[in-house]
Amino acid sequence: QVSLAQSGGGLVQTGGSLRLSCAASERTMNGYAMGWFRQTPGKEREFVAVIKRETGTTYYSNSVKGRFTVSRDNAKNTVWLQMNSLKPEDTAVYYCAAQSTIGNYYLASQYDYWGQGTQVTVAS
Repeated sequence: QVSLAQSGGGLVQTGGSLRLSCAASERTMNGYAMGWFRQTPGKEREFVAVIKRETGTTYYSNSVKGRFTVSRDNAKNTVWLQMNSLKPEDTAVYYCAAQSTIGNYYLASQYDYWGQGTQVTVAS
């Protein structure tokens, strides 16, 4: 069983930065792709970014590409989402997630474990 503990988030002004962390309970995350999603009230969970298990290759949604960076440190069992140039439309609850088998990285339903979520609010 994998548990994911998130930290970071909060309130920031437009153009500001935040970094989210996601720490896994297992000693290694080498077997997982780690994704970040976000959700606003009344909407489905939206893909933000993913870092693949073996190569460390990253993919981003078009809405955050060039502003957000996902990274991981397997020795520390931690994944980060660095968010720069934040906009009010980035306001959401952000979730990290772990995928144990190869699947569609862009679909929330393809992830097996989830963090508790953290609120990010960008003030205009």
